[in-house]
Amino acid sequence: MTAWLLPERFSDVLPREAATIEKLRRTLLDHACAYGYELVIPPLLEFVDSLLSGTGQDLELQTFKLVDQVSGRTLGLRADMTPQAARIDAHLLNRQGVVRVCYCGSVVHTHAQGVYATREPMQFGVELYGHAGIEADLEVQQLALHSLRLAGFERLALGLSDARVVRGVLGGLVAGPLRLSAMLEALSRKDVPRLQELTRELPKAQREPILALTELFGDISVLAEARRVLPQRDTVLGALDELERLARVHAQAGCNVQIDLADLRGYHYHSGVIFGLYAGDRPDALARGGRYDEIGASFGRSRPATGFSLDLRELVRAGTPAHPRAAVRAQWSEDPGYARAVRALREQGDVVIELPPGSRLEGDGFLLDRELACVDGRWVVRAGESAA
Repeated sequence: MTAWLLPERFSDVLPREAATIEKLRRTLLDHACAYGYELVIPPLLEFVDSLLSGTGQDLELQTFKLVDQVSGRTLGLRADMTPQAARIDAHLLNRQGVVRVCYCGSVVHTHAQGVYATREPMQFGVELYGHAGIEADLEVQQLALHSLRLAGFERLALGLSDARVVRGVLGGLVAGPLRLSAMLEALSRKDVPRLQELTRELPKAQREPILALTELFGDISVLAEARRVLPQRDTVLGALDELERLARVHAQAGCNVQIDLADLRGYHYHSGVIFGLYAGDRPDALARGGRYDEIGASFGRSRPATGFSLDLRELVRAGTPAHPRAAVRAQWSEDPGYARAVRALREQGDVVIELPPGSRLEGDGFLLDRELACVDGRWVVRAGESAA
């Protein structure tokens, strides 16, 4: 095997894309800071029982595991930073009021989550703890929308769902774990024939609402239909009321809102509102989030929690390629005035690329549109080549 080959779905990030990712990382972290979010940097490895607490089977299957040579315990290579943020809130910060944290770093997946997805996403996310009201959900969703707009995505659609709706519909259902898991999978795929087969022996009052969930997607009018066909349980009706309030606020702000009550991604650890943000005709969400109040309980401190995350590498690939950065070409010189001129340009924020005689710039990250030249004994910047 050649020494330079990488594992499947792992790749190097080359200069121009890396520069774009890093610029976006700084922009999004600064934007989160403007909302009052504080940066945390969790470790890449943790004991697996901490890393997977309260997250369900999906994350466990995505987590690489290895044995710690020091303690002998099993470690996990993080596949999601949300549980780490919950641990930090519960045990390290230990504050009583509202806590806002943000983070950005690499996570690693055992399997790629899309046809062209990497197994090493660069995850950016925010988490808000200590507020159970709809205001916290709205803040996180608005921050997610603004973050994607900063990344260059303008025509966005917000998909809303709520884990409490499906739980309310399935409440009281007598079914083994395998059958229940199959029902959830069929619901998420909107596989009506399979769902009909799985619910064939259920009473009509239980079967019809389950089948109805596969049809409850579309604009805000879906919620009125849901109130008509779903069980009149407080959990279900309360969730539908919150979804309607959120949808109306976003619609008033000009956002395209879509409801899908059978959207079950993250179902096993989400405890309330679930949302995704979509751009154009892309089938996969660019950002996902929701409420997950129950994760903190596994750390011994149950706290209301909501947040979202996205993959910076995916955003950069899906967005418009960045333009080369303007730079000043400088032909290296021993003249003392030359060194002073180069230093002054860099201090004022210009990119200065020094080229020895006979050399040329290779690569597409910079556009040499000016040059530093000595004119009548003075070093000045003047218009130069448009390319290297």
